[in-house]
Amino acid sequence: MTATLYIVGTPIGNLEDLSLRAARVLRECDVLAAEDTRSAKVLLAHVDALGAVNPGRRMVSLFEGNEAGRSESLVEDLAAGKSVAVISEAGMPGISDPGHRAVAAAVASGARVEVIPGPNAALAALIGSGLRTDRFTFLGFPPRETGERQALLGTLRDETATMIFYEAPDRVGALLADLVLAFGADRLASLGRELTKLYEEHVRGKLGDLAHRYATVPPRGECTLVVAGGATAAPHVDIEAELTRLLATGLGPKDAAARLVVVTGKPRRQLYQLALSLQRGVR
Repeated sequence: MTATLYIVGTPIGNLEDLSLRAARVLRECDVLAAEDTRSAKVLLAHVDALGAVNPGRRMVSLFEGNEAGRSESLVEDLAAGKSVAVISEAGMPGISDPGHRAVAAAVASGARVEVIPGPNAALAALIGSGLRTDRFTFLGFPPRETGERQALLGTLRDETATMIFYEAPDRVGALLADLVLAFGADRLASLGRELTKLYEEHVRGKLGDLAHRYATVPPRGECTLVVAGGATAAPHVDIEAELTRLLATGLGPKDAAARLVVVTGKPRRQLYQLALSLQRGVR
């Protein structure tokens, strides 16, 4: 194998999804950079049983905390004529997983980069959702903090493409509740979980129904949420007029601002400051 950075897609649950090409590259590479070396050893036990293995192959870690520095050392390996394979814990490196910095460093150095396609949770969930697949946008993991998450969803109110989110099981309920606020309870969606595994499931329905289902009992396993885009752009919101109306109902600036975060996409602090100034004007 020539000096090449291989970005290798690996199974997201079912080992039978590993391609023959991916298995060959993992056996023959000189350096294997893995997000999780423990899970990589499990994968290699399967891979190495399929054919001859490079006796000089060594494994190094490549995770979010060390990717910047590790990418430099991988470029040095490439410059020395070694072949380097990058794998994430599961799926495609660089898609909500480490890998992007390694590719960028290799490209900047002039090294050859080759992508070995493989399983991907976002596409598997999208196709299994039954929603439109001709135009979609991948949003990865939304912010954990409520205000930031609601602000992000507010910026997507005009989105007509199908939207794909990754989320941890224990935060699915909160995300669904915010999606209902942003898009309405009748927007269609699908929650894909345990994709490619024995208990794979696609829970399809309206956002309101999904939010109710997972409000108190989180789903089990890794989750990918697919949400239909809007048929048309959302109606324009007159922020000052709406804040003035909410203040007139007796809400304080803090609560009034919170109401508008998810429908405007504006930062909570910015809306709060505007509400304060409007309140002074009202008084």
